[in-house]
Amino acid sequence: MIFFDANSWLIHHELNNDIEALENEKEYYKREIEKDKKAIKKISSEVGLEKFARETYYMKRENEDIYIIEYEDSLNVKNNE
Repeated sequence: MIFFDANSWLIHHELNNDIEALENEKEYYKREIEKDKKAIKKISSEVGLEKFARETYYMKRENEDIYIIEYEDSLNVKNNE
């Protein structure tokens, strides 16, 4: 005899899969938090903040020119085929 009710094996199996997926997601976010903490620590100094601003937002000092060199293999080019 097989009984299917609110406590069936199928429901428990599905809930266990959900729990496992949530635990994997939790571990992913813990790793991301650690990476973010390291990044924050890097840019918390004045030198790190300046480097971040120059590389990300192309900021510059007065009387200074910036030249952006992009190589052909790093450009996003659409091929017209």
